[in-house]
Amino acid sequence: MGRQAAVIAAASGLVLTVGVPAQASDAEREANSFTAVTAAQPVTVDVSVPADTRISFERASVTSEAAPVAPAAPAEVSVQSTETAEPAVDVEVEAPAPVVEEAPQPEPKPEPAAAVSAGNSSVAGAAYAGIGNPYVYGGTSPTAGWDCSGFVQWAYAQAGKSIPRVNQWSAMTPTSNPKPGDLVVQRGGAHVGIYVGNGQMISALNPSDGTLLHAVSAMPVSGFYTLP
Repeated sequence: MGRQAAVIAAASGLVLTVGVPAQASDAEREANSFTAVTAAQPVTVDVSVPADTRISFERASVTSEAAPVAPAAPAEVSVQSTETAEPAVDVEVEAPAPVVEEAPQPEPKPEPAAAVSAGNSSVAGAAYAGIGNPYVYGGTSPTAGWDCSGFVQWAYAQAGKSIPRVNQWSAMTPTSNPKPGDLVVQRGGAHVGIYVGNGQMISALNPSDGTLLHAVSAMPVSGFYTLP
């Protein structure tokens, strides 16, 4: 072990050192054991020194180590993605073309039947010319309107044939093989029209439909009549 010593430096330059050995020999340990009681008593030493005397003590060198520092918590690292957002792409959408509604076109008048060989063919041609005209009960004019019998009388008159205003079939001959231009009588004489072939006829039907081409089978047929 080391020792501690008190060094007194006087103004005269003398140095007094009082030391106690840290480790004694065997003889010294025996003497110390013999005088243990006496040595245990405190010893007082009066030392008089000048006022400007400097006293220093030798100390064992002490090496200190800094307390271990706990590792700091890892700092949060903000990782910025290197991916760049795709730029917005403006997509031009072609607007649909505006829908233009066309004004309704008048229905074309049906052409007269091609194969017309009977003597009343001109009557059928006149009947086609009357399609689209209004229906007026008791009327006989294509512009002011007509009813079914007024239309039939007008069509025959265009072909140069005269028939009664009503009950036209009374001046005609019945036929089971009608030709274009022959008279069609329906519902027991309540309605009449002009046959144009292929199961079709033209008549002034009613105020809602006016004069139009329609099937003979639209109403019960009472008979066909021809004019010699």
